[in-house]
Amino acid sequence: MPGSREARIEALRGRIAAIEAGTRTPTPVLPFGDWRIDSRLPGGGLPRAGWHEVVGEGLEGESGAATAAFVALLARPRAAKGAVVWVLRRSDLYVPGLVNLGFPVERLVMVRVRDEAEGLSVLEDALATSGVAVAIGEAEAPDLVAGRRLQLACERAGGFGIVLHRRPYGGPVKGATGSAAFSRWRVGPAPGRAPPDGLGLGPPAWRVALERCRGGRPGAWILEHSEADHGPHPFRVVSELADHDLAPPSPERLLAVG
Repeated sequence: MPGSREARIEALRGRIAAIEAGTRTPTPVLPFGDWRIDSRLPGGGLPRAGWHEVVGEGLEGESGAATAAFVALLARPRAAKGAVVWVLRRSDLYVPGLVNLGFPVERLVMVRVRDEAEGLSVLEDALATSGVAVAIGEAEAPDLVAGRRLQLACERAGGFGIVLHRRPYGGPVKGATGSAAFSRWRVGPAPGRAPPDGLGLGPPAWRVALERCRGGRPGAWILEHSEADHGPHPFRVVSELADHDLAPPSPERLLAVG
């Protein structure tokens, strides 16, 4: 339970980890409402005045379908506080899908840009604008200079920013250049659970890995969309993943290979 003694202990461990890492505990924060995630984030959640990276697995780097849905739910709690600016490289954001996820599309402002440089510039302006609660932008590999400018813009107006790594027109993958983001999430689709009555489709699910977090600890989970207002975030943790959840090869197979 989010308010249990175990949750409070884990949140305290996260704060201690932030102090030991030499970072300032971000406040206020946006918690997930589940100690299995919040305990890995300094302060017990994502800072509201900061920006975060979301990277897709496989073809998600081009299509951006599963990652866009994850980003919409990640930003949904903040989206109710003001305008939402979504900066696009191509006009393929499926708005009816956002409606099905409970995203407040009446607050959505979509801006299409010519290239990544213009997109990062528009994203920075949006984050620094009063009244914009969330700004989301597509970019393949923002460098450290662009990342620091985004963070300053977040701190200036208290904006919550997300950079969705995407190559909407394909092409070669750029090399990593470092990042000034507070956190980096890798997201891929996961099989959804069937509804209790066995009819229709269950809620969408994602395989989510927190690869890097300033002052925090990495982790991996299966998350699904929860339609019930059970907490501060519209995600439900289905399971927590670890490296040891992969079954080791059998001795017979090892002997056969040897």
